[in-house]
Parts: sequence; structure tokens; C-alpha cells
Amino acid sequence: MAGDHECCGILRGEADRVSAVELAQNVAADPTRHFEIDPAALFSAAKDVRSGGIPVLGFFHSHPNGMAEPSPTDIAQAAPDKHIWLIIAAGAITAWQPVVVGAQVTGFTPVVLMKEG
Repeated sequence: MAGDHECCGILRGEADRVSAVELAQNVAADPTRHFEIDPAALFSAAKDVRSGGIPVLGFFHSHPNGMAEPSPTDIAQAAPDKHIWLIIAAGAITAWQPVVVGAQVTGFTPVVLMKEG
């Protein structure tokens, strides 16, 4: 992991199956408390998708504080879309999807993860 800093990245795949995980640089002003996926990584992924690459399914980040659930900051900064969010904390990975009301994220709902292989 990233020690006391939050790590982050992009999840790519088809339908509801993640087939690629791309680690990205955390460019947040305070990476010990927040994450911001490097805009260059997001741009690169979007450009790749437009040219036929694997679709972006969602994103991941860690919570060094050990809380494996979305924080108020996660809710405030989430885009009002249906991307999946994985949170890595305390040796566990949890999955979440934004709850969107109008054009605003009001929370997250848990998503069941299934491991293959």
C-alpha cells in the first residue's frame, strides 16, 4: 500500500467484472487525509476508452485510518455517476456505488464483491 498516504487508481473492465487495476498518483494537497487521482491518469484512461480500450468501471482508494466505508469527503467529492468505488482499509476491500439524487451524490450504497479464481 501507500503507508500513511491514501493510494488511489482506476478500475477497468466490462459489465460488472474488473479486469484491470491501474494505480495512479495521489495528487491531493494532503495525501494522508485525502486522495485526488492524477488528472493525467484520468485523461489517459478516457482517451484509451475512446480508442477502443477497456471501459472505466470505477475507482479505488485507501483509508489509512482503517475505516472501510465512504467518508463525508468521499460523498462530497464523488461524481454523480454510477461508477463503483472500492475502499481499501484495515486489510479489507469494500465496494460502493454513489446514491444520486438529481445531480448530487447524497451517499453510497454497498455493493457485493465476488472473487473469481
